[in-house]
Amino acid sequence: MRAYLPAYDLQTPANLAEALHLLADAPNVWKPFAGGTDLMVLLEAGKLAHKQFISLWHLPELRGIAVTDDSITLGAMTTYSQIQAHPILQSEFPLLCQAASWTGSVAIQNRGTIGGNIANASPAADSLPALLVYEAELELVSASGSRWIPYQSFHTGYKQMVLRSDELIKAIRLPRTTANWIQHSRKVGTRKAQAISKVCIAVLANIENDTIQDIRLALGSVAPVPVRCMQTEAVLRSRVMDDATINAARVALTNEIAPIDDVRSTAAYRLRVAANLLEDFLLNHGEHGEHGEKN
Repeated sequence: MRAYLPAYDLQTPANLAEALHLLADAPNVWKPFAGGTDLMVLLEAGKLAHKQFISLWHLPELRGIAVTDDSITLGAMTTYSQIQAHPILQSEFPLLCQAASWTGSVAIQNRGTIGGNIANASPAADSLPALLVYEAELELVSASGSRWIPYQSFHTGYKQMVLRSDELIKAIRLPRTTANWIQHSRKVGTRKAQAISKVCIAVLANIENDTIQDIRLALGSVAPVPVRCMQTEAVLRSRVMDDATINAARVALTNEIAPIDDVRSTAAYRLRVAANLLEDFLLNHGEHGEHGEKN
C-alpha cells in the first residue's frame, strides 16, 4: 500500500546551520533526508514510519570534493556519479569508484550519496568495505560543534551507529597512503548492479617478493555491520603467498565473520564464498599469479 503523502513533512533549510538547529531544537523529531534513494522505496511501499524529514540535498556545505597532498575529502552529499567521475578517486581510490558503479541504476547513482549510504547503515552496502580498507574518517557535525572519528568505529550494530540524533555526517576523508598497493574488490550477487550483495570484498595489499608486507581486508553482508577483518590481516601479514598461508587465511576468516541466513542467501554459502574470494585474491596476486592494478 502506497504512503499518504500529506502525512509527511519535509523541511528545506537554507543552510547547514539552520538544519543543525532544527535537529538540536527537536531531538528525534526531524530526520535527515539525503538523496532519498532508500527512503523513497519505503515511502512507495507504505513502510516509511517516520514522518518528519530535513532535506540536505541543496546544502552547499555538504557538497564538493577537496584535495590536499595528504588526503581527499568528500562532502556527504557527493553522489555515486560524482565519485566515479573524479580523476583522483579513479586513480588512487578505484575500489570506491567500482563500488559506486555497482550501486543501482544510473538514476540511482545520480541521486544516491556517500553520506546517505553510510548513515543508512546496511551491512550489504557496496561502498562501505572500500571505506574500511581506505581507513576513511568521518566528520560529524551538530549545532555545538564538529568531531572526526575513524569510519571503522562508526557502526556499533545492525542499523546502529555512534551518530547522535542532533548530528549529521558532513564529510568523508580518505588518507592518500596506499600508493603502489594492489587494490581488489568483488561483489557476489544476483547481478553486479541493481541487486543487493550476497558477499562483497575489498582488499588492499602491499606485496613484495611474494611476501605480504601489509594488507587490509573488509567484507560486506557477512555480519551485522561491514567488517574490517583485522584478525585475518594479522594472520596474513609478513607471510609468503603459499598453500599454507591460504589455508590459514581461510580458517581465520571463517572464524572472524558471522553471516546469517536470509532471503538472499544462507550463512553457509556466505562463509564459503567469502573464503573463496579471499583465496582467489591470494592465488591471483602472488609472484606467479596475475597481479592486480597498482596505484
